[in-house]
Amino acid sequence: MNEAVKNNNIPAGGETICHLESDYNNGAHEAVLRHLIATNDERTQSYGDDRFSEHARELIREACEAPEAQIWFLAGGTQTNATIIDCALQPFEGVLCPDTAHINVHEAGAVEFTGHKVIALPSHEGKLNVNDLQAWLQAYFADETAEHMVRPGMIYITFPTELGTLYTADELTALHEVCQQYGLLLYVDGARLAYGLAASTDVTLPLLSRLADIFYIGGTKCGALCGEAVVFPRGDAPSHMLSRIKRHGALLAKSRVVGVQFEALFQPVGVTSLYHTIGSQAVSLAMRLRRLFVELLGCQPFIDSPTNQQFYIIPNEDLERLRRHFGFEVWCPVDASHTACRFVTSWATTENEIAYQEQKLTTV
Repeated sequence: MNEAVKNNNIPAGGETICHLESDYNNGAHEAVLRHLIATNDERTQSYGDDRFSEHARELIREACEAPEAQIWFLAGGTQTNATIIDCALQPFEGVLCPDTAHINVHEAGAVEFTGHKVIALPSHEGKLNVNDLQAWLQAYFADETAEHMVRPGMIYITFPTELGTLYTADELTALHEVCQQYGLLLYVDGARLAYGLAASTDVTLPLLSRLADIFYIGGTKCGALCGEAVVFPRGDAPSHMLSRIKRHGALLAKSRVVGVQFEALFQPVGVTSLYHTIGSQAVSLAMRLRRLFVELLGCQPFIDSPTNQQFYIIPNEDLERLRRHFGFEVWCPVDASHTACRFVTSWATTENEIAYQEQKLTTV
């Protein structure tokens, strides 16, 4: 069998498929793999006490302009959310989030399994509105029976959101101020942070470090084989974090495997880093994809996303035709004859892939 066919790059019909199902349907960036191989034979300490992990922490502190930051490397997003939320909250506290949030929709109750209620508020294109948050908190603290309820201890948001939208710097600042007012933690899930930063005009790692109490820098969806870097930017992580993380089964004996990858991702290359380059390239190709679907194929966006996640309304009669060209995710029905679908670019998407499908789909 032809190697490309065997590897699912070309279906039986002979067409090349551009796989845009997700940004974690691939291996790792070549530079990350090369660094893993180059460092493979060196013996180091375990559990994050290796020189690669420490250097990666130094690079992340520099990128965040947060010299006091404490940084922990975990394996994946759901594990990170459940572990860090449980570590940061008191046993009687819950976490507020938009109703489309990953912890509320796509993590199989992992946070609630640790004993913390997820309290969902209405989302606005994937975002939490500060006025909704303020109204809910005012009502909660005005209730004379509040001590009998789950106490809010944290606000959880994602950057970018599950719908590929972005908070502005002003919106993040407003959420931060509400958290300060009510003594809540602001936790930012950055599984796709590279793509959010690349698409944003005013949010940066240093800004995030100033406004968030905890955030994580996603590696799994942004060029690494696996791994997330959890950042406590002011160095105020709960005590005995190693023990807390181990209690959750989340402590990697070979933590260097993640540390080495983040060292490669954040090693300066000129004025930037591989992590930022990965984000910029994926967003640029997402905009190329938008041109194909909106301008050339006449599809309507389901939501206006500036990031690597693109959502389009597809006539149902065209779904099978598109499947011969793209791997994508059916998101939700729009009406009886149209479906919203998600197409996700990543560090692994190439200009040639998009150009090839552009040519095939627009050639009569």
